[in-house]
Amino acid sequence: MDELGASTAHSAFLTINTLSADQSFELAELLKKIRIDQIYVGLPAPALTSYLDEDPVTAHGRVHRFPDDLQREILEQNREFYADSAQNIDCNPHYSTHRISEAVSTRLQSIGFALSRSDVNANRRRVALASLICQRYGVEYEEADRAVYDAMSEAFDAKYGTYDYAYDARAANVRWTDDFKAVYERSSTRPLSTVNIINVGVGGGYEAAALFSGCPRITFVDIAERGLANIGERFPSSRKVITSAEDLSVLPENNFDLYVSLRTYNSSFFDTSAAASEAHRVLKPGGVIIVSVANGFLYTQRGCVVPGLIIPGTDFVDIYRGMDTVNLIGAELDRLGFKNIRMFPTGTEIYLSAISA
Repeated sequence: MDELGASTAHSAFLTINTLSADQSFELAELLKKIRIDQIYVGLPAPALTSYLDEDPVTAHGRVHRFPDDLQREILEQNREFYADSAQNIDCNPHYSTHRISEAVSTRLQSIGFALSRSDVNANRRRVALASLICQRYGVEYEEADRAVYDAMSEAFDAKYGTYDYAYDARAANVRWTDDFKAVYERSSTRPLSTVNIINVGVGGGYEAAALFSGCPRITFVDIAERGLANIGERFPSSRKVITSAEDLSVLPENNFDLYVSLRTYNSSFFDTSAAASEAHRVLKPGGVIIVSVANGFLYTQRGCVVPGLIIPGTDFVDIYRGMDTVNLIGAELDRLGFKNIRMFPTGTEIYLSAISA
């Protein structure tokens, strides 16, 4: 920019947001000198394992992210640059060996729908994947959608039904339950034990056991059966519903005081817009929604947490992806008319809370 003699720019595209020797952002230094209306950032430097002060990427406004397909292309071209970094999911054996997209692809192939990894990565919504099967194999949409649903159910069952939390970032944050309770208490004065709760995406049941053991009025929802079976043993009087977050049609509208979905909205093949719409439908006016996005990747050998989420279709964690996902969810809640939307970052996840209008 100095060589061009430019003092302003409409747009700037940065393939990798690098760090200088003193651990400050080159982007931050650039913004001190030159006015740029819109900035597009591809990936953080692999040396970045924590947020830095005055990080321009995490601030709302003029900094945008490259689309996933371009990020994957950049990573592939710079694979050696990232391979030995803490952002490589080989640092966590559970995440490197249990990939939802690969499990879905394998399941679909076993029933005659042979889709490549690139096919799956290019169609990371249930509707899109089912539509691709319809086009390629000439089957009815209902059959294709059921195949995708069953493949997703099996994949999530295998990964989370008997999940070992030794590989989870929360192992480094033993007070995560206090984080949740603090978020709830900022949104409601009613004790958890007195409200009608819906918990969407229960996994292996660990979260529910830690948070809702004293709550008699609770409905658990998950796409996978194994986690709900575990929940049934711990909460025999609860209602269990096998369905996705995007389709709660078996449940009545305006029925719940609290909707909780922890680390589910960042799942593979998740439709944020449909899930948020269903949350709004089943909540009573004045009801509370609490959603969290995973934002911590446990580097098991070192016992430390690297912020971020895995970029779909890659072996690498993007430190900014958790923030990107939270901003997307917040925009959907705002579109639906939720009020008092607030963000609460913690060491291992980012919470969003809002009130149903």
